[in-house]
Amino acid sequence: MKSQQPAGMPGPDPAYRRHRRLVRLGQLLMVLGAVILIVHWLAHLEAFGPAQPEGWVDLVAGYPMGALFLIGGGILAGRKAA
Repeated sequence: MKSQQPAGMPGPDPAYRRHRRLVRLGQLLMVLGAVILIVHWLAHLEAFGPAQPEGWVDLVAGYPMGALFLIGGGILAGRKAA
């Protein structure tokens, strides 16, 4: 039985589904990275109270972690279909 997909459109084969899952995972990681960066920035603006994040939180879970999630997500989301 022939597929109802138009010519030139990728079908529902396992490789394509895996590719789409990885792209969606990358997009999710990018959103998570953006949330981390925004929350960290708001913490520095004292939006959650007068206390600043501790030094180790600043080094580990602040801007570097948000940037890491954004870059890693961008790499996954920018994959080309094989």
